[in-house]
Amino acid sequence: MQRWAHELGFSQIGVADIDLSSAEPGLQAWLEAGFHGQMHYMAAHGMKRARPAELVPGTVSVLTARMDYLPSNTPADWQAREWAALDDPARAQISLYARGRDYHKVLRQRLQQLAERLAQTVGPLGFRVFTDSAPVLEVELASRSGQGWRGKHTLTLSREGGSMFFLGEIYLDLPLPPTPAAPAHCGQCRACVDVCPTQAIVAPYRLDARRCISYLTIEHDGPIPEALRPALGNRIYGCDDCQLACPWNKFAKVSRLPDFDERAPLGQAHLLSLWTWDEAEFLRRTEGSAIRRIGHARWQRNLAVAMGNALAAKGAAALSAAEQARIVCALEQRLPSAEALLAEHISWALAQHGGPAARSADNR
Repeated sequence: MQRWAHELGFSQIGVADIDLSSAEPGLQAWLEAGFHGQMHYMAAHGMKRARPAELVPGTVSVLTARMDYLPSNTPADWQAREWAALDDPARAQISLYARGRDYHKVLRQRLQQLAERLAQTVGPLGFRVFTDSAPVLEVELASRSGQGWRGKHTLTLSREGGSMFFLGEIYLDLPLPPTPAAPAHCGQCRACVDVCPTQAIVAPYRLDARRCISYLTIEHDGPIPEALRPALGNRIYGCDDCQLACPWNKFAKVSRLPDFDERAPLGQAHLLSLWTWDEAEFLRRTEGSAIRRIGHARWQRNLAVAMGNALAAKGAAALSAAEQARIVCALEQRLPSAEALLAEHISWALAQHGGPAARSADNR
């Protein structure tokens, strides 16, 4: 079955049993702390995440799979290049995983093919495939089935592949022998905890999603908390910092599938060029991409914050006067027609440069 999985582009598969009861107290405590933020579906599903047989009756084992996602042309010094891009305030930084095709579609189709191939071999089979699309404890299942261990940033880490991969699952009514769990290898390292721009990793293995830049730019649909806006820098969709800082990602592998190759201009874009996209162009440019799900309004909200941060940049990172003027002009032109949520973020952005919001405050 490993050979079938490799042919479909997966890096590794494993099998977990369905007794996840030991994970329930941690899940309950995380929910009670409110760390899920506006992801109300997390609380709505409750402990079903830790009870596979309740989600899919008849499930007796779970086949797990991981798939590398670094683009095929990723250079050896990719981490250094990503850090450099984060230091360029005019750039629009998009998380690596989102620069190609929507992983939900890629993994779901290939997991389906893997399950069908298994059914052809063993006979009629009840199964259901998932990839970040249902109440599934993906990291817990991955850890128990030997895909890796839970890192202090709460992502799965592999000695062979770092953390730059997607996870998927097939719930089966076929009893398969579990594969051995992998031991943890984080040791005393705190790189991911210390590097987080918003201190969202409140303790090793404990993430407050409400502070996480990935949550704020993707899941959160309201105003981004003002105190956290400067920490977003030029990140407009997701955040890779905890993974860029992780020593294990020197072993991250490029994908064997072209699906995750970078789409222009998502890896090299500048804030002003993306700001010019109207909704029709946004939908056209993000067709088949995970980015589309946030919608044009949230996309512009995120860009406005990044443009405000660009205007506030100091020292060696400071923009030229001409670059600042272009950003201010673009924001001011959009402000009169902007809906309330976007208008508030534009006003904040302009205030970072002493724009209309700041001048109004001075006149009160």
